Order: sequence, then structure tokens, then C-alpha cells
Amino acid sequence: MKTFFAAVVLSLVSLFSCQPDSAIKTVGVEEFAQIIQDDAVQLLDVRTPEEYAEGHIKGFTMIDVKADDFADKVDEMLVKDQPVAVYCRGGRRSLTAADILVKKGFKTIYNLEAGYTSWVEAGKPVVK
Repeated sequence: MKTFFAAVVLSLVSLFSCQPDSAIKTVGVEEFAQIIQDDAVQLLDVRTPEEYAEGHIKGFTMIDVKADDFADKVDEMLVKDQPVAVYCRGGRRSLTAADILVKKGFKTIYNLEAGYTSWVEAGKPVVK
């Protein structure tokens, strides 16, 4: 019985270890700041228009992830074979947006850990 249990556990471990790495990479402020310097990276703010107007990271385009037409706007404005850097206020909505992007075929998404709040707290520049 122990041998059977061990075989099952090993099978499950090998099954999950063969899974591809996630296309979503959550990174801290400093790494995010470096990533967004690359002109090939598309910059996406998924907060509301009101939040965006209060302040945002320079160069980012706002597409509200809560809007009904989010997926349509993504199709219109972003290129699937280029990486995307995404943030929201605290990190949850940007993960939702990242999941949508993966389902749409995007291969690399950089999510800002703890969102815009962490960016501001780190003293990084913003546009108001």
C-alpha cells in the first residue's frame, strides 16, 4: 500500500513539474521600472478613468478592466506577440487583466506587485 501511495505522489509531482511556466510574472517596483524602459513592452493601466486622472505612470495607456469592452479594447490596442506591463491600484485587478490577456494568447505579462500604491510609496515618478 505504501508503494502504491508513493507511486501516486510521484506521478502527481512529475505531472505538475512538467507544466509550462506561467506567462504572468509578478515583479516588484524596481524590476517593473526596468522592464518598462524597453520600447517593445506595451504599457497598460487597468484602473478606472477616475483613478488614472488622479495620477498614473508615464506612458501607460488606460483600459479599465471593469469595463464591459475591456477585451475588445485589448484586441484593438495591443499586439499579442509583444510583452505587456500591467498595473492597477493594489495588484488584484491587474492579475484579473493578466489572466484575460493570457486567455487571449499573450505570452508575457509583467504584473506590478502591489500596484500603483507600491510605485508611489517607492517614490517613483507619476503624471498628474
